[in-house]
Parts: sequence; C-alpha cells; structure tokens
Amino acid sequence: MKWVYFLAGIALFVKVLIMPNPIAEGDAISIVESIVDDSGVANVVSGIIFRNRLYDTIFEVVVFTIAILGVRFLLANEQPTEQVYQFSDRPSRVLARLGATISALVSIELAIRGHLSPGGGFAAGVAGGTAIGLIAITSSSEQMEKIYKEWNASTWEKISVLIFIVLAAITLMGGELPQGELGGLVSGGIIPILNILVAIKVALGSWAVILLFIRYRGLF
Repeated sequence: MKWVYFLAGIALFVKVLIMPNPIAEGDAISIVESIVDDSGVANVVSGIIFRNRLYDTIFEVVVFTIAILGVRFLLANEQPTEQVYQFSDRPSRVLARLGATISALVSIELAIRGHLSPGGGFAAGVAGGTAIGLIAITSSSEQMEKIYKEWNASTWEKISVLIFIVLAAITLMGGELPQGELGGLVSGGIIPILNILVAIKVALGSWAVILLFIRYRGLF
C-alpha cells in the first residue's frame, strides 16, 4: 500500500511540473464583471455568498444555529466543572486584552466594509468571537455569564437570525434595495445589512459556546 501512495505522490509531482498553470480567459473575466454589476459590490465573494448563492447561505446560518443548540443539549446534563483554566500572570492578561481589542476593531471593520474589501459577515463574526474568547480566558466566568445575560445576548442572537432569514427570503423573491454607487460604503443593496447580521449571529453564537465550554469543561 505504501508503494501506491508513493507512486501517487510522484504522479502528482510530475503533473505539477508538466501541466501549465490555468490562465483566466476573457469569459472568466466577464463572469467576474457580471457578478460585480449584478450585486453592486466590489467584493465578488460577498456578491456570490449573499446573492448568487444566498439560498445556501441561509442554511449555513441555520446549521450554525443548530450546532449551538446541539452543544447546549449535549452538555445540559453534565455537572459544571470546579476548576477553570485561565491566564493569571499579568503579561498574558495584558496581551490577551490587547489582542481582544484589535480583534473587536477588525470585526467591526469587516462587518461594515466586508462588501468593499476582503472580509464579510462570517469573517467578522469569527473575529468578534476571538475577541470574546480572549476576554474570557482572562476574566471571571461568572462575570462573563452575568454580562451575557444583562445584554440579552441570546435574544439578540435569535433576533439576528430571524431578521436575516426574512430579509434573505425577500431578496430571493425579488425584493431589492437601491445598489448605490459601486465602491461606496452605502452600496450593494441588502448585502451590507446581511453582512452585519451574520457577524452579530456568529459572534454571539461563539460567545454562547465559549461560556458553555468554560462552564462544563473548564477550557475551550
């Protein structure tokens, strides 16, 4: 069996050396331009995710929501851990808080300008979840849960999902907002709003999962 893997590796290496790299032709470039014209955003990836394949994106958000519910269901019958592993030394705490601040600012930037430059709602949500995680490993778990409940984060997470599904359904049925000027902050019709909603959903969902793993596992 090892010889099969070895020969397959050699064949792949020869293929990389012999076959030329694909070059985009006029048709491929015209497809990109048509997506930009159709979506009204400079970031073609956002145009594809929130317009050309919006139907798939709806279910990606739903699957993420179900995954969070699954974590809550699986850990519901377990006993909370008595020991939580956190950074206690001052240098680590300062670096973690600094990283959290940077991640939070990046998250806001990606959510607001994700339709103009590389980024978008999912990337913004991940950055926001990273910021929350960095704060969680340097703060009291009781304090994090208190803030989560005071801000009604769970409710806002559900509201963001419902609004996203409703707006996406309206878009799929032909509803449109003015696209605005290409390259402007207010452009792309509904896409910037969907970006922000996904960012809120992913960030708050990550916060919920982080709290659950801290409570029942003592770590992430």
